[in-house]
Amino acid sequence: MKANFIIISALFSMIFNLACNKIKKVEMSKPKAILTAAQILGNPNFLAISYGGYREISRDVQPTISQLKEDMRILSAMGIKIIRTYNVQAKLPHASNVLKAISELKKEDSGFEMYVMLGAWIDCLNAWTNKKPNHELESLQNSNEIERAVMLAKQYPDIVKVIAVGNEAMVKWASSYFVQPKVILKWVNHLQDLKVRGELSKDLWITSSDDFSSWGGGDSIYHTEDLEDLIKAVDYISMHTYPYHNTHYNPAFWKTPNDIKNDTDKEKIDQAMLRALNFTKNQYKAVSDYVKSIGVKKPIHIGETGWATISNGHYGANGSRATDEYKQGLYYKSVRNWSNKNNITCFYFEAFDEQWKDSNNPKGSENNFGLINLDGEAKFSIWNLVDNKNFIGLTRNGNSIIKTFKGDKEALMQTTLVPNTEYIK
Repeated sequence: MKANFIIISALFSMIFNLACNKIKKVEMSKPKAILTAAQILGNPNFLAISYGGYREISRDVQPTISQLKEDMRILSAMGIKIIRTYNVQAKLPHASNVLKAISELKKEDSGFEMYVMLGAWIDCLNAWTNKKPNHELESLQNSNEIERAVMLAKQYPDIVKVIAVGNEAMVKWASSYFVQPKVILKWVNHLQDLKVRGELSKDLWITSSDDFSSWGGGDSIYHTEDLEDLIKAVDYISMHTYPYHNTHYNPAFWKTPNDIKNDTDKEKIDQAMLRALNFTKNQYKAVSDYVKSIGVKKPIHIGETGWATISNGHYGANGSRATDEYKQGLYYKSVRNWSNKNNITCFYFEAFDEQWKDSNNPKGSENNFGLINLDGEAKFSIWNLVDNKNFIGLTRNGNSIIKTFKGDKEALMQTTLVPNTEYIK
């Protein structure tokens, strides 16, 4: 009798396990729910970052699909779920290759998740030529750029969740190429019309990604009827804020106040970074206040903000002294904490260092905004992810992801600059 009981129990256990395994397989085979931009943006579980995969000193050398997949795996290990790209130019297939790489990763692993805010580059007539830019008229290339963005959004509807019309395309300090808001408005309305006609998903969000001042948060010169119409036309506002650059151009907030001049160097640095975060908060509030003042209620997210780690120019030892890994780490953590807490998506700038941006000056700040450097080393901002073993088995350019300074914080602090009350002359 006992033997029969054992046999029956074993059979029951085997049947139960087979049933459980069948249920698991069914669950694994279920397609993931298709998320919309409205569900992704503002959700702190979907961290965002600006991404350029260029590794060489010229964009003529395009990253391979294999390299892009390598980067996507690294970003996924960092908890990133949505990336921002900048253009879909015919001669630069970077964005289309990024989408292809993500699509292949999703086929290889049903659990892989990555979405894209797809940028369409917009500029004025005669931009980037030896002719005088005409800021009242747009480049003939803009229509082609929008057409390519539409094509990619249709081809990868499960990945492309946002189209951004232009990058810093309205701000007047972009003197080489800026356009008037009416140009951006024209293309935003065009894309919204395609949604209405069913040619694009109704859930695809349309925006423009621009400086806080371009969204009404700065000089009143930007407060125009066209801007008001644009704010009404976009699905959300993507604003840029850079306390880093303002340490040179508007340094009042950055200089060490006299009342803390006797504090320790570390205390002065930490206080400066708190002021930097407050600078960002104030610019965000300025945009929010303007939008409310014209009777509009729209989500506002951060399309760019970041902090460089190397500079031999305005922001280095002979300038504002804002640049080093320790400061980047403080800013990254504080802006992430603030934005997540307030359901603001922050496309932190940027994922990896890119040396093409100032190709003749390796120590130029524009080359060094990444959280990971050209050698595949994780900067101080994300040392904790190395400690947590997030990057085990992942490489970039054949290098394992390890900490900069070999993880020696004391050595890192020796490179940290203290803001001065006055610039060094």
